[in-house]
Amino acid sequence: MYPHLQYFSIFAVNVLFFLSCAIAYPKNNLVNSNTQAQNNHAQQPQNNQQSEIKRLNAEAIAASQQGRFTAALQRLQKALVISKELANSSWEAVTLNNLGRVYQNQGDYSQALSFFFTALRINKELSVKETTPGQAYTDLGKTYSNIGYLFDIQNKPELAVFFYKHCLINREKVRLNPSVFSAPQPDAYSITVAQTYRFLGEGLLKQGRVAEAQRTIDLLKVEELEEYLHNVPGNQRTAKGINILPIEKPIKQQLDQTLDNAVVLGKELTKLRNIPPQKRSPQQNQRINQLVGNQQQLLEAFNKFITSPAVTAQIDQISRTARRQNLDLENINEIRDNLARLPQKSVLLYPLVLKDRLELVLVTPDSPPIHRPVAVTREQLNQTIVTFREALTNPSRNIKKPASQLYAWLIKPIENDLQQVKTQTLIYAPDDQLRYVPLAALYDGKQWLVERFNVNHITATSLTNLNSPRTSTLRVLAGAFTRGNFEVALGNRQVDFSGLPFAGREVESLAAIIPQTKKLLNDDFSPQATVPQMDDYPIVHLATHAAFVVGKPEDSFILFGNGDRVNLTDIGTWSLPRVDLVVLSACETGLGGKLGNGEEILGFGYQIQKTGARAAIASLWAVDDGGTQALMNAFYTTLSSGKFTKAEALRQAQIALINGDSQAKNQDTSAAVGSNLTHPYYWGSFILIGNGL
Repeated sequence: MYPHLQYFSIFAVNVLFFLSCAIAYPKNNLVNSNTQAQNNHAQQPQNNQQSEIKRLNAEAIAASQQGRFTAALQRLQKALVISKELANSSWEAVTLNNLGRVYQNQGDYSQALSFFFTALRINKELSVKETTPGQAYTDLGKTYSNIGYLFDIQNKPELAVFFYKHCLINREKVRLNPSVFSAPQPDAYSITVAQTYRFLGEGLLKQGRVAEAQRTIDLLKVEELEEYLHNVPGNQRTAKGINILPIEKPIKQQLDQTLDNAVVLGKELTKLRNIPPQKRSPQQNQRINQLVGNQQQLLEAFNKFITSPAVTAQIDQISRTARRQNLDLENINEIRDNLARLPQKSVLLYPLVLKDRLELVLVTPDSPPIHRPVAVTREQLNQTIVTFREALTNPSRNIKKPASQLYAWLIKPIENDLQQVKTQTLIYAPDDQLRYVPLAALYDGKQWLVERFNVNHITATSLTNLNSPRTSTLRVLAGAFTRGNFEVALGNRQVDFSGLPFAGREVESLAAIIPQTKKLLNDDFSPQATVPQMDDYPIVHLATHAAFVVGKPEDSFILFGNGDRVNLTDIGTWSLPRVDLVVLSACETGLGGKLGNGEEILGFGYQIQKTGARAAIASLWAVDDGGTQALMNAFYTTLSSGKFTKAEALRQAQIALINGDSQAKNQDTSAAVGSNLTHPYYWGSFILIGNGL
C-alpha cells in the first residue's frame, strides 16, 4: 500500500547521519570560527547581546523586504554567531528561520528549506524540554508553517498541506495554556498563524479533503479570537488539533523519528561548540571541521529527497486517498452526532472567503461533508455586502437585488443538499465580512430565507455546546436606557447616544408578557446594580445602545443607563453560568460605515459564551426602536408559550413582522413606524449566536 516508503526509510538513514553530525550553513559559510569576533562579542553583557541579536534580525528583515539581500545575510550572520556564543537556542532558531526567509525571497528555495529544517530541529529539541507545551511548541509550529508556505509558493500543495497540518497540531496543544501566546513574538515567520489555517483549509478543499477542511476552518475561528481578544483558552476538543490520516502516518512517523534522533545526536555538536575555541583539542577541531565540510553535500541530498519523485508520488497518493479517510474522522462523527440530537433537522454551514473564490462546507447529520466552490472574488463579495447593508439600513431602498445575489452565492449552491436533508435549521459559522450579513435576510426570488429556515449563528463548533437545553422557567432581568444623552469617544471622534424612548415601553411590554420580570431603568440601570443580579435570571434583556466597532476589544461597548460603559473585554469577566440568553436590543456594527473582518462580532459571541451564558441575541445595525419593540413583543410572546426553541421563536417573530401580524405590534408601535414592518430593516438585523435551543 505504501510502495515508496522503503525509499523513504533508506534515505532517512543518511538524513539522520547529517542531523547527528552538523547544523549546516550552505554557500556563504555564515557560521565561522572567527575567534576575534567571538571574543569581542563575549565582552558584552548577555542582555546587550540579546538586544543586538534582536536588532540585527529586525534590520535584516527590513533589508530583505527592500531587496537588499546581501545586507540582510550579513546581519543575520552576525546574529547567528552571537546566539551561538550565548548558547541561546531560541534566538538561533529565529535567525535560522529568517535566513530561510531571505533565501525564499531570493527564490533560492533549496537553501531556504535547509535553514528552515535546521530551525525545526532546534525547536523540536527545545519542545522536548517543556513539561507543558509552551513557547517552544509555538515556535515549532510556526517553523512547520514556514516549510509549508515554502512548498505552497512552489505550487507543491500536497507537501504544503502536510507541513501546515503540523503547525496546527502544535498550536492547538499550546492553546490549553494561552498565556504563552501573549509573550513577545519575534518576526521570524513568513505568514501569520491565522493565514496558515486559512491556507491549509483552502489546500484541503482543493484536494477534496472536506472533513479536514471543516476542522481547520473551525479552528481558524478560534485562532482569530485569540488574535483579537488574546488569552482565549482551548478545551479538550480544540486540543485534538487535526487528525493525521492513516495513510499519512508512515511519513509522519519517519519525520518524527528523524527529528527525535536529531535531538539526541545533535547534542554532540552543541557540546563541541560550547567549548571555547582556545580550549578545544585537535581532535575536537577536526570533528567540527569534518561536520562543516560535509554539510553542503548532505543538505543538497536532503533537499533532493524531500522533493524527489518518490516522495511526491507518495504525497499525491495521500491526496487521492484522503477523501475515503474523512468518514472516520472523530471530529466529524462528533459533529454529526450533535446535529442528529437536535430537535429540528439541522445542518452546519461554513463559508470560507478566499481571494479568488468562496468555498462552502456543509456538514449534515447523515452524510459525508459537502464542499461547494463558488466563483466570486473577495472583492466582489465585499462590495455586494456593502451594498446589501446600505439597503438594509434604509427601508426606502429596494433590498432584493443584493439579497438575491448573496443568496445565489451562499445558499443556491447547496440548495439541493438542504432539500435532501429536509433542513429546518441552518447553524451558521460565517467568515470575514460575511459576519456583517444576516443570513435570514437573503432572498431566493420568492421569499426571505427566514421564511424557510431557522438561522442559528455560532462562533465555532469546538467552542459551542449545541445540545444544552434551556431552563423551563422564564424570568427576565430587563434594563433600559430611556432618557438623557451621553457623549462617547469612538476612536478620534465623539458620538452622542440619546435615550431610547421606546426602550421603556419595550420593557413594560416584556413585563406584561413575562410577569417574572425585574425592571431597571436609567440611573438604576448601572453596571454596579445590574451585573451582580444577572445570574439570578435565565434571560437578561438590555434595551440600550451597544456598539461593536472595528479595532480593539476595548473599543466595543455596552452603554448603561447611568452613562457607564462596559467594553468587550470586561464582558468576559462576567459570570453567568445560569443565564440562558442575553439580549441586546439596540446594538449595532459598522459605525461610520467602516467594516473590518467582523472579528468584533465574533468576539462578542465568544465573550458571552465565556461568561457561561448559552446564547445571545444582538442586532447588526441600529434598528428603529419602535420596530424593535414590535419584534421583541412577538419574540417573547412566542418564547413564553414553551413550544419553541430560541431560534424558532426569533424566526416566528421575524415572520410575524414580514406578514404584518397585528399581534406583533401595538398601537404605539404602529403609530411610530407605520403599519409596514416587512422590510428587513425592521426584522433582519437580529441574529442569535450560540445555543439555539
